[in-house]
Amino acid sequence: MSFAEQQGSSKHAVGFLFVVLLHVGVVYALVTGLGRQVIEVIHRPIETKIIDESRPPPPDVLPPPLPKLAAPPPPYIPAPEIRIQQPAPQNAISAVTTVKPPEAAPPPAVRAAEPVHVPPVIDAARACKQPEYPSASRRLEETGAVILQFLIDVDGSVVESKVATSSGHARLDEAALEALSRCRFKAGTVDGKPEQSWARLRYIWKLE
Repeated sequence: MSFAEQQGSSKHAVGFLFVVLLHVGVVYALVTGLGRQVIEVIHRPIETKIIDESRPPPPDVLPPPLPKLAAPPPPYIPAPEIRIQQPAPQNAISAVTTVKPPEAAPPPAVRAAEPVHVPPVIDAARACKQPEYPSASRRLEETGAVILQFLIDVDGSVVESKVATSSGHARLDEAALEALSRCRFKAGTVDGKPEQSWARLRYIWKLE
């Protein structure tokens, strides 16, 4: 047998022996429970951690200072030219006129005094007779007040007579008008002078 064949057979023997030892180890591990521990170790969750590599903060870098700019000069605005026009001189006296003073108003005319009227009245010295109550009016119990008007002459006599306001009963009005028309009056006057004028009388009819 050559040296190469001997070397190859020795390698096969070593490999076979390694396989046998491996099987023996596996069987021993199964018997002793090592296999379970190995399986449990394999089935445990794998924990992973992320390692944050902290970087040092960058150094404080200040921005470069801004350049100082000078303010531009204000724009030049020329002042406006103002021209004031002077008014033309005027004479102190422009015109002379002759004004006639107004004439004095005439004094107010003196009004004549109004005439004084005095109405006529019944002459007490010669009082007239009272009217008689009409029998029919007394029986019917007619009453009322009648106002009569008389035109009195300058001698005191009645020139005209009429009923101004009725009492509501014609018999009473006629009786009063007839009786009082025979009365004597004191004539009315104007500034003390007798004058023909109207007089009013009110007579009341009432049952006693």
